[in-house]
Amino acid sequence: MTVHKHFLLLTAALLAAFALVPTHAARAQGEQAPKPGQPNVVIFIGDDLGVEDIAPYGNKVVRTPYLDQFTKESLLFTRAFAGSPTCGPSRSTMLTGLFPFRHGAHGNHTGVKPETRSLVHYLQPLGYRVAIAGKLHVGPQSVFSFEHVSHSNVIEPGFEGRPGLHYDLNMGPVDQWLAQQSKDQPFLLIVADHSPHVVWPEKSTYAPGGIDIPSVHVDTDKTRQARARYYEDITKMDGNFGKLLESLDKHNLAASTMVVFTADQGPQWPFAKWSLYDDGIRVPMMVRWFTQVSQGGRTGALVSQADLLPTFVEMAGGTAPDAIDGQSFLKVLKGETDRHREVVFASHTGDKLMNRSPSRMLRTDRYKYILNLAPENVYHTHMDKAKDHNGGREYWSSWVEKAESDKHAAAVLQRYHHHPAEELYDVEADPDEVHNLAADPKYAKMLADYRGKVAAWRKQQGDFETGPEELKPEAEPVKGKKPVAPYVFLD
Repeated sequence: MTVHKHFLLLTAALLAAFALVPTHAARAQGEQAPKPGQPNVVIFIGDDLGVEDIAPYGNKVVRTPYLDQFTKESLLFTRAFAGSPTCGPSRSTMLTGLFPFRHGAHGNHTGVKPETRSLVHYLQPLGYRVAIAGKLHVGPQSVFSFEHVSHSNVIEPGFEGRPGLHYDLNMGPVDQWLAQQSKDQPFLLIVADHSPHVVWPEKSTYAPGGIDIPSVHVDTDKTRQARARYYEDITKMDGNFGKLLESLDKHNLAASTMVVFTADQGPQWPFAKWSLYDDGIRVPMMVRWFTQVSQGGRTGALVSQADLLPTFVEMAGGTAPDAIDGQSFLKVLKGETDRHREVVFASHTGDKLMNRSPSRMLRTDRYKYILNLAPENVYHTHMDKAKDHNGGREYWSSWVEKAESDKHAAAVLQRYHHHPAEELYDVEADPDEVHNLAADPKYAKMLADYRGKVAAWRKQQGDFETGPEELKPEAEPVKGKKPVAPYVFLD
């Protein structure tokens, strides 16, 4: 063999070997090359956002110009539900496809079971780069081994030594991360805002006199001032979402990227967060996927946020896992059906000492059943008890004072503090969920059916709790020790 022929054969062998090397340096061992047509995915998560507190879902006061435009380009879900009305459990459900008692983080600030699999485990083998920017609040890291978008969390000026809840989403690093993405590897990016979670901005451009007050709240000057600040934070969140959309356009990623807008659960207002009423558990969900999803459409399909994970897996060309609670709704996105689930479930455990009123829920497209496991407990949350931050303390005393002479205010506080063992609502006829039908003989058969379904679901979930979560001193945060589900990452 001549030297020339030997050189050619060696060159060919080397080229063949290089062809087997993944084209992106970040691709993990065992991942497969991108499949044709695999879209990128960006999930934007609002924090403690009421579904009816943004313009796409009917609010006439709050300003959300970017969401307004996004609605015209996306499919809007009118019946989407979180797995829990509390931050940590809800996010863990969204990112694992499992309801809280199966993933294990059913109490707030707790971690999932170490053997749990998350979006990372399902999408990386399909060739995806999986990253998160902004709020975390899930753990342990071995389960949620996302790539972190560095410096996407910033402490609000003046709170450097005691940040607490004073964090902001920094969109600059998100734009830089998107600019660096390779065309030969798809990605899934979670952008988790800190707004409109408390503490809301001190100053607001909304005039308190023009604020709308939900009928289940108490209308006082302090309520209006607080709600104006809450609306300011929603507009701030909308601005961050707008920056995300602009980045996708700037880097020529919009056409190849599915964008999902949602929230972890409802806001820190009575009958919302920490409760299983619709204001606490129903979430916004809008999906934009050019060429695949009808623009400006609406669907009443009943979906759970647990369904997001299997939908992404199927969309990416994988097989949606059957050992989870989530069910792919890809056919709904593609307009092949307008039906998905017959019922959705959700659970609420509590927030340690602050909330000792656990509950479970079944929701159909029209009716809601709530089982309260500790109806003997007076219901309390951070809204009426916390003294270390706003989100209740600035207006609650005005509600108590007004209740001394105002029947409506007195009824609101009575309903807030005292929950019956069972609640049944016709949400279509009674969207505020104030007329409990559980004792109405006309609904006895329905009540028994729903009671049985919830009992069967709880057994399947391994949920055998009979009251509030057990308080374990060793589970309390230890100074200097990193929590299992850290609120943020600061790398």
